[in-house]
Amino acid sequence: MRARSPFRDRLGPAPGSAWRARWFHIIFGHEDAAGRRFDVLLIIAILGSIAVAVMDTVASAHARYGALFYALEWAFTLAFTLEYIMRIVVVDRPWRYVRSFFGAVDLLAVLPTWISLIAVGSQYLLVVRALRILRIFRILKLTRYVGEADLLWYTLVRARRKVLVFFSVILTLVLIFGALMYLIEGPEDGFTSIPTSMYWAIVTMTTVGFGDITPKTPLGKLITSLIILIGYSIIAVPTGIFTAELAAGMRAKRKHIACERCGQNEHEGDADYCRLCGAELPAAEK
Repeated sequence: MRARSPFRDRLGPAPGSAWRARWFHIIFGHEDAAGRRFDVLLIIAILGSIAVAVMDTVASAHARYGALFYALEWAFTLAFTLEYIMRIVVVDRPWRYVRSFFGAVDLLAVLPTWISLIAVGSQYLLVVRALRILRIFRILKLTRYVGEADLLWYTLVRARRKVLVFFSVILTLVLIFGALMYLIEGPEDGFTSIPTSMYWAIVTMTTVGFGDITPKTPLGKLITSLIILIGYSIIAVPTGIFTAELAAGMRAKRKHIACERCGQNEHEGDADYCRLCGAELPAAEK
């Protein structure tokens, strides 16, 4: 169901207690049937809580099943709270888990509902509504069950400087074109300020084109055409950056083992058999 997580290896079970070690392997591992059952039940609970949070925003469903949604939400919240406490109890370094990405996600999964008990009263209705919507972030809890999530995150980290440079260039272009359109078109045509013109430049460069602000002058239309062409040319840049880094990461994870039958020397990291001829790879190098 999920690949062996380096996050699990960094934590380790709490020492000196057999039951803690057992529950650590159930909660963080999947080597045995108990761990796999825990994973399946947790995934079902996550998906169920997301469904409740989404359906609760539908007025007709809330009017008819509001009490049921409320009861289910608290059932899920209590279950996730117990899970969060158990994760803290069974690891050897609780604060490392609490400060980790998944620790923050697990806390976010239960915090909104508990805070809604404190934020009561008409003046807090908007806050409570926002907290209820935050429950959809429980979907992030599913990322730990995707074996390739570590590879995607590693790819994003490796490509962060290139992506940052790309967005810096885009921001510069947006600022320049926004200032030009504010100067050329002016407030009478809807370009009331440079920030408003920048919003128009972003919408135009991404080829969305809401149409709420449009240029009227010939020079403005010429610049608009140029922005659209630039937008089409740069859409593929971040995709190319990410794809190149992802391919490099996948190549780095491959095992360079020569197949004894056909000589193929590149295989996936968890491969036991040759990807070309199907022969079993050398046992000593698996």
